[in-house]
Amino acid sequence: MDTERIAIVGGSGLTWLDTLSVEKQKVVVTPYGDPSAPLTFGQFGKLPVVFLPRHGAGHTIPPHEVNYRANIWALHSVGVKKIISVASVGGITMEPGILCVPDQIIDYTWGREHTYVESGQSPVKHVDFTEPYCEELRQALIQAGMNASVRLKKDGCYGATQGPRLETAAEIQRMHRDGCDLVGMTGMPEAALARELDLCFAHLSLVVNWAAGLGKGPITMQEIQNNLESSIEAVKKLLVSIEAI
Repeated sequence: MDTERIAIVGGSGLTWLDTLSVEKQKVVVTPYGDPSAPLTFGQFGKLPVVFLPRHGAGHTIPPHEVNYRANIWALHSVGVKKIISVASVGGITMEPGILCVPDQIIDYTWGREHTYVESGQSPVKHVDFTEPYCEELRQALIQAGMNASVRLKKDGCYGATQGPRLETAAEIQRMHRDGCDLVGMTGMPEAALARELDLCFAHLSLVVNWAAGLGKGPITMQEIQNNLESSIEAVKKLLVSIEAI
């Protein structure tokens, strides 16, 4: 059991860690089906880590079809206690190029397998989700961002939408009224599933575009890709600056 390893779940733009010193890969079988990819064990900076690309090694799994239950269970099954989730997002109150460690989340997704609680289970397990992210891990990410001198927002509310389509301008206006600062498609149910398994979970967001209606003209995939390529090194720089937790 690798109890001291930290898991890094990579999203768009982070399907691999360039400087990861690989020790082994492991195919994990879970009661909930197959994870997105085999788990990769290795050393990243000062951290022993387990890396898992959320969308698969070839980025072929869309947000609404990611097997979130299998992914989180697989990491839990190898002894991981802490998970850093990385994803690209749209900015509602934050401009492209900035990193954010959100402290709150609103779930707008539907139809996803969002819990480990099964029908007929007794007693039903209820988890407190008042503070959806692990504060210890959030502070470690914030400190790493300061050490790495990257542009970082220390808090914010992540709005999780269904995808894979982007949102309408009216939907973004509603989310803004709801208090959302960011919009992404993979933030839930990852965070809640981790809480059900008593795992310490935090999220690192990379803003790659203004959300619908907030930029100049329509959102293009080329715009997102350009911003992703120009900013992903800041994500890696932050991650490699994390001290042992």
